[in-house]
Amino acid sequence: MTPSVTTSTIVSFAGGDVTGSSTVSRIESTPIGAVVVVDSTPFHPVDHTWPDQPGDTGEIAHDGSAVRVSPAVMAAVSDEGEFAVGSDIPVKRGAEGWTWLVGHPLEGEAPAWLVEGTRVELAVDSSRRAGLSRGHTACHLASLALDLALADLWRKDPGVDALGTPNFEARANQSSRIHEDGAVDEYRLGKSLRKAGFDTEGLTATLADREAAINAQLTAWVASGASSRVVPEGPTIVDRRSWSCELPQGTAEILCGGTHVASLSEFVSISVTLDLTDPQLLVMTTRAVPAS
Repeated sequence: MTPSVTTSTIVSFAGGDVTGSSTVSRIESTPIGAVVVVDSTPFHPVDHTWPDQPGDTGEIAHDGSAVRVSPAVMAAVSDEGEFAVGSDIPVKRGAEGWTWLVGHPLEGEAPAWLVEGTRVELAVDSSRRAGLSRGHTACHLASLALDLALADLWRKDPGVDALGTPNFEARANQSSRIHEDGAVDEYRLGKSLRKAGFDTEGLTATLADREAAINAQLTAWVASGASSRVVPEGPTIVDRRSWSCELPQGTAEILCGGTHVASLSEFVSISVTLDLTDPQLLVMTTRAVPAS
């Protein structure tokens, strides 16, 4: 009989952990296969409502045996006992009446040694995690630099970002996909943005100059070697976390559930390209070159 889960999963990825020990609390058969839940984990799961950073991969081991973990996912169990994972979770993270968990999907069936109550060792693929962390930090820096480069195109106040700049990112971003050492962000340039006071025609006419300004700012920020970290409000997966970076213009702090580098000295460079092939959709591709 599957025991009820009464507490949310404790997570340690915010501090950069890639290994840990824990106890298996639940194993479920789901549409994506066998999913393991443990009391605490270093695995970062993909968010089911804003899936920008992919979940960690790695392995679960016990007494010399190991099983591979596919990208980790959010999981949740309702007060009535309904268990759901990933996009099948019917509510947003933190909704009342649900306990929030990290799910570890297995590549294949659960081995005989992996049962509830087993003490296991968890190990994240550290190279992949490092690449995703660089990609996520680069993504945030690129969005802040984008806001700075487009600040003069606003005729009305759209609200400000973490550096006090008119917040194009929040107004226009419709999707963000992070990968190792980079990201792709899409911004909708429709009627609602123009009504909000943004000069889309001005952006189109000066796109190359805007791209150059973003890349100059990113070069300066990388050269600063600024410190970067994740600031959690609590130890569980449902607690809010923020990314904080002490840039020359001031400390930028953005609500963020992902992982990040410890310093911008981990980059050789960060750069973007802007694409307006579709005049209604600005695509920003961010590329990071890691320091050796």
